[in-house]
Amino acid sequence: MQVGRSCGLSGSYVSLVERAKADGVSVVHLARLASVVGLDLTVRAYPGGAVLRDAGHRALLERLHAAISPTLGWRTEVPLPNPGDQRAWDAMILGKASIDHPAFRIGVEAETRPRDAQALQRRIALKRRDGGVDHVLLLLAATRGNRAFLRETVAAFAPDFLLTGRDAITALSAGRDLGGSAIVVM
Repeated sequence: MQVGRSCGLSGSYVSLVERAKADGVSVVHLARLASVVGLDLTVRAYPGGAVLRDAGHRALLERLHAAISPTLGWRTEVPLPNPGDQRAWDAMILGKASIDHPAFRIGVEAETRPRDAQALQRRIALKRRDGGVDHVLLLLAATRGNRAFLRETVAAFAPDFLLTGRDAITALSAGRDLGGSAIVVM
């Protein structure tokens, strides 16, 4: 009763919320209830269902797709292979096995406006660990701001992305594996 009164809700409503029996509880009510009992409410959003891309992101991925060999497979929004994991690669480049070369999988992470280098590195490192790929291609839109971002953060990214963007595009346009990860600006 006291909790409900403290946040302007009835005791019976609070009881229903506590027992997960209240339908359509608003985030505002949950935040008020949490606050009264000394808790912070956090809410997260995860991708689900159909993905809507902004035009810039889609165009960036299409530029990369146009630059790779038609012998390579191309898929977009490829979920990570772990049950329940909501993350996905923006694109996946798939190379078929041949007599000379094993099959390969390259996860593509596309960024139109990167801002936080550390967060981006962490996200890519975790996806690389969990994502079932041989290499990662970080794809950046060719803007003045992104080039400045890359100049400022290249030392931090260098240990994980050893290939140049030019070498990566040369290999992919020939249908070959990268042999490592790369940052490509297009």
